Amino acid sequence: MHALSIKSRLALMAMALTFFSVGVTEFISVGVLPAVAADFKISTATAGMITSLYALGVAIGGPVLAVLTVKASRRRVILGALVAFVAGHLLISLAPTFTWLLIGRFAAATAHGILFALSSTIAAELVSQERQAWAIAFIFGGFTVATALGAPLGTLISDNFGWRLPFLVIALLGVLAFLINWQTLPLDQRNQQIPTWHEQWRLLTNRAIALMLLVTILGYGGTFVAFTYLSPILQTVTHVSAQWISLILVIYGLAIAFGNWLGGRLTPTEPLRLLAGIFLLQAGALVSFYWTSQHLLPAVLTIIVLGSLGFMNVPILQAYVLQLAQRHEPNAVNLAAALNIAGFSVGIALGTFVGGIITDVWGLRLTAIAASIMVFLGYLLTWQLQRHQD
Repeated sequence: MHALSIKSRLALMAMALTFFSVGVTEFISVGVLPAVAADFKISTATAGMITSLYALGVAIGGPVLAVLTVKASRRRVILGALVAFVAGHLLISLAPTFTWLLIGRFAAATAHGILFALSSTIAAELVSQERQAWAIAFIFGGFTVATALGAPLGTLISDNFGWRLPFLVIALLGVLAFLINWQTLPLDQRNQQIPTWHEQWRLLTNRAIALMLLVTILGYGGTFVAFTYLSPILQTVTHVSAQWISLILVIYGLAIAFGNWLGGRLTPTEPLRLLAGIFLLQAGALVSFYWTSQHLLPAVLTIIVLGSLGFMNVPILQAYVLQLAQRHEPNAVNLAAALNIAGFSVGIALGTFVGGIITDVWGLRLTAIAASIMVFLGYLLTWQLQRHQD
């Protein structure tokens, strides 16, 4: 992080810790579902609402809060969102009923959306334009580390000490993130001009930005058609023993962290061309997983490739959407950032939904082909956008 002041470095680290806390809570939900269902005497399908409602909260909360808090300094909004994040997790850990648990999850999810949006905007402003993807990848690194280490550790704690303790630990992480952000975030992160309703509407109806949001949904969301069902694929198709599945998921998470890091290190002069290349490679790797999933070593090698490619596009997508907003509606950059974060969540929800249908109708293996088709559609759209840009 050369050429950055110490305070800027600390600010990026604080935001990375925020992303880590959020990443743990997003991915831990799958591991605690059986325990939650047993505690509240509900079906596992009903308990699954803690995952779906969370995705809905991120998708709705980010853009709505970006509009409602447009006159406030970004530092103040981030700190306020962290307070809501901590309060939501305290409510989850103490929830007397399943309804209160859902309220806590939704509160935390709305904080997630605005935290990611404003943090990525501030991170991009701390560096020059050619390093924006790197800065965004750096703070997203906290999120990817959570997928590799946080979620498995959280599940382990849940299995041994109950499902409430991990959420209490996440609340404590949120407190730590609040304190460090409070000390390090720049004081002058306030829009020079408050966007008007007309400017925000123009952003919402901007064709280039709308199409890039669709690219985000397809390209990123396609990953989750297969990833959501990776554990049962490993168990029933690859025939991996249950005790080794967690290790493979950690390896997958480390590959995700590497891909995110590499995506941030790339400084594309033609981001659409680079994104198209990543999507095409990912679509091919997903097709190959259909065959390699039946054999342990080829399956693990393919999973490493899929992990590396799955998050490589994230910093590039977020940085490019910010650049489009700066070009077309510079006063509404915060809303553009929030919309793209919502796009990531919509992609996760769509990918999970598609994967569920494929699993029920055609079986687990074909989730890889469905994922490939979804990512390939993202490639085609990116390729078309690139052609019109040339």
